[in-house]
Formats: sequence, structure tokens, C-alpha cells
Amino acid sequence: MHSPGAVVGAAATRAGGHEGSHEPIGRVGIVVALAREARAFAPDIASRDALQDGSVHGLADAMLTVSGMGWDAAAAAARRLVQAGAMALASVGTAGALDRALESGAIMLPEEVVAPEGDALPTHALWWQALSQVLPRGQVYAGRLLTTRLPLGLRLDKAIARRETACVALDMESAAIAQVAAGAGLPFIAVRVIVDTAGEDLPGAVLAASAQAKVSTGRLLAGLARAPWEVGAVIHLAGRFRTACAVLSGIGEPGLPARRALTELNWERPR
Repeated sequence: MHSPGAVVGAAATRAGGHEGSHEPIGRVGIVVALAREARAFAPDIASRDALQDGSVHGLADAMLTVSGMGWDAAAAAARRLVQAGAMALASVGTAGALDRALESGAIMLPEEVVAPEGDALPTHALWWQALSQVLPRGQVYAGRLLTTRLPLGLRLDKAIARRETACVALDMESAAIAQVAAGAGLPFIAVRVIVDTAGEDLPGAVLAASAQAKVSTGRLLAGLARAPWEVGAVIHLAGRFRTACAVLSGIGEPGLPARRALTELNWERPR
């Protein structure tokens, strides 16, 4: 087991969390922050440029919505899915590492998500186990996932968050979705792929471009015009993001075991 705790194939087990029923419970609602992340689950829709923030798309095996970035956008998207009839909620997308053991492309399958105020919400134990059994061995990490209201772009800030919360990765949406799920009495899971590592700073131009729930190309270009020395770092980060999205595509491809574990919800109790 890797530190901070890689899931070990079919042998992975965990205690606690909301177990619920072992019977199928209905369609899962998937929240992603960005349209590019949604392509892992709906490539045909995304290729027609039809994935817009706020829309709920009915797929063959799930419902999908692109929330935009951040707490408020994610919570609103989760509520839309509940209103549309989702019987479980999944937060899927990319994340940043807080623990140096997590490299770009690693899969974060958290046992808990932690809100900015410190409240911890468990993921669904049986759903977690079903996914842990089919995701790539040696590439999947358990532990705690921190949700922040603002991006953490500096190595120092990541180190402080790691020390203060014991979380191993962070995003800006998962705990908001988990709170909506808890309020509705629904199972919740998060699956996140690491983009930036704990030991690297995010370019200032990227942080400025991500300030309003989505990445603005105009703000990114303006930021690079003011800080052209960041061009190399932005290109490097874009490559990391493409790698993470390719990993997401391996999870979301229809018919593969990971997609079925995420959407079929046919749980069996651990022995």
C-alpha cells in the first residue's frame, strides 16, 4: 500500500461510511466541473459542443451535468440532478495533490471529503469498494479529499493544507456535492484524477483565469501577456490536464468495468 494509501485491487476493504442497500437503487447523477472532463462520459455530446453549464443530460446509464468550477456551482448542479430524479450523486473530475506521493495521473478515490469549515462527509462504503476493485492497481489512492472555496496554487499553501487537514488532495466541488447528497439521503462517491502535484506552483495566469467558475481564455491570455515567462509552465500544466482527462476517459468509457461500477450501483456487501 502506497502512502497515503493506495487501494489494493480486489482486496481493498473499508469500514464505515453510508452502506445503504445492496439492491440496485436507480440512476446515478454525475457532476463534472468542466466540459472537457465531461467528454470522458459523453464524447458524442461534447463533440457537438452541446454540453453547457446547467444542462442535465440523460445518458444511457446515468445523468450528467457540467457545473462550472467552485462550491456554489457544484451545489446548484447537484440539486438539479436530485430534482431530475438522481438516486445517487458522483463528483468526478480532476484535482490537485497535497501529498507528495500522488503524481499527475493518479486516481483519488477518497473515503471522506472535507468541507472548507472542516466538516468531513464519508463516501458510500459499498460504492467505494465496487470502484476500488476495478480501477487500476497501484494507481488509486484513498484518504481524505479537501474541498476549498478558492484555488490553492502555491506549494506552501498546499503544504499548510496538508498539515492542517490530513487531506491528500483537493478540489473545489466534491464536498458541496456530498452535502447535497447527505441532505437528500442519497449515496455519494468522488473520483478525481490528479493534475498538479504537491511540489509545484500553479501559474498565476491560470489562477487568474479560473476566478469565475470556468477557465476564461481571454483572462488566461491577458495574464500571459503580463507574465510571458509563465508560458512554459502553462503548457506543462495543459499537458498534465490532458493526461488526467485521458485517465478519466479510461474510467468513463461505456462498457468498461469502471464505468459499470460507477453507474450500475449493483452493490454486494463486503464479506
